[in-house]
Amino acid sequence: MDISDYRREYMSQGLDLNDLDKDPIKQYELWFQQASEAGIQDANAFSLATYDITSGPSLRTVLLKLFDAKGFVFFTNYNSQKSKQIQGNGQVAMLFPWLPLNRQVKVEGRCEKISTAASLKYFATRPRGSQIGAWCSDQSEVIESRSFLEQKYREAADKFKSGTIPLPSSWGGYRIVPHSIEFWQGQENRLHDRFKYTKQGSEGWSIERLAP
Repeated sequence: MDISDYRREYMSQGLDLNDLDKDPIKQYELWFQQASEAGIQDANAFSLATYDITSGPSLRTVLLKLFDAKGFVFFTNYNSQKSKQIQGNGQVAMLFPWLPLNRQVKVEGRCEKISTAASLKYFATRPRGSQIGAWCSDQSEVIESRSFLEQKYREAADKFKSGTIPLPSSWGGYRIVPHSIEFWQGQENRLHDRFKYTKQGSEGWSIERLAP
């Protein structure tokens, strides 16, 4: 299938250095709010890239649940493939593809576990069905059938049919502490605007324009 003609022009307002906040987290917050207000479904969804020396690179979509000056937080099963790769190599990359706005945000940084208390705080806010799901799914493991998974869910639901559902020991959050954040704004003729923030220790962030 030849899709070489599958293209469009990125018609949008340009991005200039003067448009950017000196703090990339505040700039991200602004763009996230604009993506949400524009009605982009799952604006908190991002692609998470990890690497393992044996199996190589791996990529999947994850949901962001918290961000602040410390970094970007998501939750997962600590026995999953992504978690095992993170434990072996904490350097990761994340990408938010807000293409209806002709925008992307790329973050590179170090991934580290958050505290059990912080994981429990978020776990308590999840719908009960999602809490049960965290107990019944051995994420990334081979299973024999859908019915096997549904049976494990019924067993977990019966086990926790009353009272508070505890936090599984194999489930919790990771924080991506960024060392670089890039903002991409699509422009005509593929002359896109790209600005990269790079962490400069305790001195804050430097900002550079990149060629498209």
